[in-house]
Amino acid sequence: MPGWEIVDNKEKKALTNLFNGLKKEGVQKPIFYNGKLVKKFEKNFSKYIGAKYAVCVSSGTSAIKVALIAAGVKKGDEVITQSFTFIAVVEAILAVGATPIITEVNDTLNMCPEDLKKKITKNTKVIMPVHMLGVACEVDKINKIAKKNKILVIDDNCESLGSKWGQKKLGVQTDMCAWSFDSGKTITTGEGGMVTTNNINLYKLCREYRDHGHENNPKLPRGRDTHRIFGFNYRVSEIVGALGLVQLKKINTVIKNNRKFYSIYEKTLKKFSEVKLRRVPKLNTPLKDCIIFNFKNKDIAKKVLIDMIKEKIVTKNIPDALEWHFAKYWDHIFTQFNISKNKLLKSFPRSSDYLEKSISIFVYARDSEKNVINKSKKLEKILLKYTK
Repeated sequence: MPGWEIVDNKEKKALTNLFNGLKKEGVQKPIFYNGKLVKKFEKNFSKYIGAKYAVCVSSGTSAIKVALIAAGVKKGDEVITQSFTFIAVVEAILAVGATPIITEVNDTLNMCPEDLKKKITKNTKVIMPVHMLGVACEVDKINKIAKKNKILVIDDNCESLGSKWGQKKLGVQTDMCAWSFDSGKTITTGEGGMVTTNNINLYKLCREYRDHGHENNPKLPRGRDTHRIFGFNYRVSEIVGALGLVQLKKINTVIKNNRKFYSIYEKTLKKFSEVKLRRVPKLNTPLKDCIIFNFKNKDIAKKVLIDMIKEKIVTKNIPDALEWHFAKYWDHIFTQFNISKNKLLKSFPRSSDYLEKSISIFVYARDSEKNVINKSKKLEKILLKYTK
């Protein structure tokens, strides 16, 4: 997720043009959240994704919360998500008063459809799969389960912008989708997020909630505007719009570079029968901003990791940030549901097994082919030490 890598003079020029405009138009108008640049960013983003509607908000976390509110999630409801995800998903569920229910992940390192079936109850309001680190969940299976049980699906695609499902962009196959534009994502606006949907009613609710409930009635001035729900402030300024428009134009180059460098690492890893690559669903074309592989046992994974660190081969989230991306470490959250730390550590055995034997290598979009080949050669030498 290399958004910060691709910032250059084009972003600087966009911001300079924005601030030069302040002198002509006055400070409030161009900086106000509902400015023309934010609207254009929403329009261009929804067009790129293939969704009808997009609502820009202040972060990926707020995008999840806004989507949950639009879906009508409230106290007493349950929202099912997965064990391997960023903590923000569970935080947003708690913020709307609902109870997070956690599934195991399978060898895609995303939501296990079979475990999902077991976790559905009469209180399940939303299913929230997360497309982690560039690879899609098994969207078809999850949607089939949701449809059978008449449950809304809100997917979190904060970490996989640019991934595809079949011939369409990943993120348009469900009722709503949450996106993030923080500095570590595919494109960045510093901070920022988006909710996309094809449902006009859900779109309106998202738009209203992000702005204190304002319906933006065209017949009335803002101070006399109508409302039907209370909301919160998740608006963004024109700065976000300006940056987003520039970054969106660079996304195809980012994806092209990711896939080129990924293939070099992949070729090396496929030489070793003892090394297993993360499974990618058949219909998914991943973002490929990192490559994840695992071993038969965690001891080998640890040894390989130690040597990788010595060779300065950088990892991404696995295992360096698992404490923030794996639910078994979140005792500060789940103890309020009468789940002890000891029980929590044992709650997701299959997920632990997959993750503790896995390593993720960061694929930089602005790396050089020469450097990636050099790192791949170093990786090959490391693997030869611990495989037959």
